[in-house]
Amino acid sequence: MTTLYSVPKTGVFDEAERSRVIASYDVAGARAKGQLDDIVSFAAELCGAPVALLSLVEEEYQRFLSRTGTDLEQTPRSMSFCAHAMHHHEVMEVPDALEDPRFVDNALVTGPPYVRFYAGAPLVSSEGVPLGALCVLAPDPREGLTRFQRDGMTLLAKAAMGRLDDRRAAREQAMAEAEARRTLEASDLRFRTLADTMPQMVWSTLPDGFHDYFNARWYEFTGTPVGTTDGEGWNDMFHPEDQDRAWALWRHSLDTGEPYNIEYRLRHFDGTYRWVLGRALPVRDESGAIQRWFGTCTDIHEQKLAYEEREVISQELSHRIKNIFSVIAGLIAFSARGKPEFAGIATDLRHRINALGRAHDFVRPHSANSRPSMAQNSLRGLLHELFEPYQRIDGARVSVVGDDVTIDDRSATPLALMFHELATNATKYGALATELGTVEITVSANTDTVTLNWREVGGPSVTKPTTPAGFGTQLIEMSAVRQLGGSVNRTWNDDGLIVDLTIPKAAFSR
Repeated sequence: MTTLYSVPKTGVFDEAERSRVIASYDVAGARAKGQLDDIVSFAAELCGAPVALLSLVEEEYQRFLSRTGTDLEQTPRSMSFCAHAMHHHEVMEVPDALEDPRFVDNALVTGPPYVRFYAGAPLVSSEGVPLGALCVLAPDPREGLTRFQRDGMTLLAKAAMGRLDDRRAAREQAMAEAEARRTLEASDLRFRTLADTMPQMVWSTLPDGFHDYFNARWYEFTGTPVGTTDGEGWNDMFHPEDQDRAWALWRHSLDTGEPYNIEYRLRHFDGTYRWVLGRALPVRDESGAIQRWFGTCTDIHEQKLAYEEREVISQELSHRIKNIFSVIAGLIAFSARGKPEFAGIATDLRHRINALGRAHDFVRPHSANSRPSMAQNSLRGLLHELFEPYQRIDGARVSVVGDDVTIDDRSATPLALMFHELATNATKYGALATELGTVEITVSANTDTVTLNWREVGGPSVTKPTTPAGFGTQLIEMSAVRQLGGSVNRTWNDDGLIVDLTIPKAAFSR
């Protein structure tokens, strides 16, 4: 809505503003559809006048949007009675035009239709701009309208403006919608142009997952005719072994709104299947409702093959490293046979090497069969693997509770050595040396550090040693402090040993 139209003190209106407002109305449509004819006819009957008009006064002419009792379609503005009436706040009446100096020489008075009586109710836009008038004419002079007739003319003029305003609003809405469509079409054209220049395959779906767009790369890659993979036809392009998995994951994303991320084999135009990375994200409105899904497919076939080759090489190296651990443990056992006095040391050393071998095989399995059941980057999984030899068949003697922490091959070695020494010492001197003794490890992960609490319960009473630290203790210190950058604190209680390890979180994984 524009600002209210102001009437200058001089009585002269801004014609440019009037022209702009008049142009905003669908006057031609209103006239063509006869939407004002009933109002004009009723005005003539109400006032008992042979002629009634609804005029729109423009800069040079006045046009009649509806008329009864005359064939006139327009007249020059200089001859217009309505040009005067539209500036009035009420109905303007001319009882006898021959006695009114404004109209005595008017061609409409001196010639056909020989107007003597005129009454016109102003038509004013919602901005306050005078547009014209609803008027009645008669060839004979009259005293004027009754109050009932004047009020009726005023109401009819407002009704006429109401209909014109409705058409104006509909026209403006249609123009706004047309502009929005043009903007959307331009935006869609830009999107399609951008999507077609991307090296990835790009696609989009409706909120229910119905695929309605694929870019040029998709059709170039698959060799399918345009439109044949719309709807659910896209799933037929996947390798038969991947279709159920891809469809299930896509349905899960549609149901939950979670991002779609999957690797699958997509049929190439040459008939082969190539590995592709598929990703999609939802586009939401202000209320959070999903409006569309946009996704991409990226050809990762070469990278996938290279990764598989690296995995084969990595597994072969892991297998050889495990064999090296076994060979070294065997050499130690063989060497100790000839020197019984070193049997204890050799056994401890062999056990340490075996612990390193288990840790290595956990984070770097040498085959699919040796892959652990738990995640290879799980601290709890590694500890479970290390403590397996110490568990009883009827229940766990060593338990791990609390948080899990992500580890890698760099931290696995010192962690394995450290907890192997603690478990070995507990077997020799602590809780695991008795039938009912247990050990509980509590893991607490904070923002920057991880605290590992080792607590022995049910073992013999322990006291702080008075002799210099042995090799095992030094090995724990070296693993926790030097290699992992942490700290070690021991507490010797009657109930059992407590060891608190505090290690920077960054030391567990790269």
